Amino acid sequence: MNLSKNGISKILVGDIREKSSEIGNGSIQCIVTSPPYFGHRDYSGGNPMASEIGKETTVEQYVQNLSSTFHKLLPKLSDDGLLWLNIGDTYRDNRQLGIPWQVALALSNNGWILRSDIIWNKSNAMPSSVKSRPTVSHEYIFLFSKSKDYYYNADAIREPHVTFSKNSKMRGGRNHFGKRNGTPEQGKNGGSHNLHDGRWDQAFHPLGRNKRTVWEIPLGKYRGTHFAVFPEKLVETCILAASRKGDLVLDPFTGSGTTGVVALRHGRRFLGVELYPGYKALAEERILHAQRQGNLKPKTRDKREQNNLPAIVCKRNSKKELVEFDVSARF
Repeated sequence: MNLSKNGISKILVGDIREKSSEIGNGSIQCIVTSPPYFGHRDYSGGNPMASEIGKETTVEQYVQNLSSTFHKLLPKLSDDGLLWLNIGDTYRDNRQLGIPWQVALALSNNGWILRSDIIWNKSNAMPSSVKSRPTVSHEYIFLFSKSKDYYYNADAIREPHVTFSKNSKMRGGRNHFGKRNGTPEQGKNGGSHNLHDGRWDQAFHPLGRNKRTVWEIPLGKYRGTHFAVFPEKLVETCILAASRKGDLVLDPFTGSGTTGVVALRHGRRFLGVELYPGYKALAEERILHAQRQGNLKPKTRDKREQNNLPAIVCKRNSKKELVEFDVSARF
């Protein structure tokens, strides 16, 4: 299969385990996907296909099917490519099944390298009538690589610094600015000469702090569906960190096409695979609608605005002492 570097997208209809043979080895830079969860939702309209993942009778079958699916995709990924996998859990007979980690460990035992587990904290999670346990408001996202050396752009997804902001829990706060031996945490930062010399501008990355492993992102929605969809902000974070412009992004469980919309918006190419023709049509209509509305262009002008990151403004006096440190100002 050949997709040019002109922002072209293509969605195949069929089972990804079969359609993977049509994908060239090493052609995919980034996989971002959320497979159907075990026993959660009927995507078929009452006529499920025998091969539909998520309709298995046992958890073991579900885990095995996902493991074999992603094993087939491993050679399709470039050597420096990454997989972002979103998996939710299931309760049966008042028991939590622990499916996300079962899947993650199965992939780890089948050729993939687990690099990180992320908690997706759904700030607008659906309410629940359950009274015997806390209401579930999070899901897992697992980051896998094909090899030890891979492409990861940490700068593209940095988040605002908390230290010295109004949300900081550190004692002393701004009283430490520019003071020799003014490090507020002697133990944690004891070996940092920048901190002890009051060189706070060198201690903090100008684009923000490294992305943390808890992402607070509300559920997504789209007018063409009656259920919550993959949030664009979540997909954007994954794509910006794991691919460059012109790279090919794959979603083997395309659904309503969120990954495609976000990939094309940021200058990537997109390849989707969807089991049901109805969802292929929905995804294509969504991408076409985004094109008509001009929503396939980046919504911001530069990387800092795109990631909503504050600038760090540092000023020094004639003695090179730090006199101003502001993490609230913006470019």
